[in-house]
Amino acid sequence: MAEWFLYLPQSRMGVDDLVQRARAAEASGFDGVAFLDHVETPMAPDMPIWEAMTVATWVAAHTERLRIGHLVLCDAFRRPALLAKQAVTLAEASGGRFELGLGAGSMPDELAKFEFGTASAVQRVEALGTTLAKIKRYWGQTEGPEPVQVPTPSHPIPVLLAGTGPRMLKLVAEHADWWNLPATKVNELARYLPAIGAARPSVQQMVAFVRAGDDRDAVIDKGRRRFGHLGPGFVGGGADELLAYFAGLEQAGAQRFYVWFADFAAVESIEEFGATVVARAC
Repeated sequence: MAEWFLYLPQSRMGVDDLVQRARAAEASGFDGVAFLDHVETPMAPDMPIWEAMTVATWVAAHTERLRIGHLVLCDAFRRPALLAKQAVTLAEASGGRFELGLGAGSMPDELAKFEFGTASAVQRVEALGTTLAKIKRYWGQTEGPEPVQVPTPSHPIPVLLAGTGPRMLKLVAEHADWWNLPATKVNELARYLPAIGAARPSVQQMVAFVRAGDDRDAVIDKGRRRFGHLGPGFVGGGADELLAYFAGLEQAGAQRFYVWFADFAAVESIEEFGATVVARAC
């Protein structure tokens, strides 16, 4: 049975709005919530955005059941020793609900602008591999030159990696519990499954959800204007249509869905989607 996460970029809204949406997701049957990790909002640098680990901690403190994660933390933003300590602390504080989602960084201009370096894509993936190996040693899971940090995790901390390049997929097979396929490639899931080893596959999906009583064409057209650039990663429709669509993704191998709402996760959409799609899919 597939899991359902709300993908909730922490831009365009206040921190209280994020908590409200996370609580709505928890009450509506979602399994978790995931945030993004950028210093400025992608494609909208003038739009305010909140720091990823702080937001995750705050939302964890205001929920009881939801698992908390990211799509994904940028490796270059944090030193491995600090990230290992942050992950253990949040996992402990949340009762084991934190998952460590990591990526190599998707916006080199942002990295350069805020002095996180000018490494190439290949160099960033290599650095991510080093980070993953060090974190395991800091957690006392493998042997190496790094000292074991105290305390070590008292709860398992699942590792999620995102990306589709061959070097990244090699890291997925070696280190990851979960692997996420970005929305733009959701129709290529079967192509990548042989390369991810024992990692469990998830997909990110933008949804223009037509609630009961909505004008179907208007909702889908508005969503497409905003997010049509995602290509196959954008889908619109009512509950029955989306239920069938996600069932198809599950049959293709997806074990988790990161649902990204085109209306910026209106509480009413979260609640109705939970009642008419998530509940019926379980």
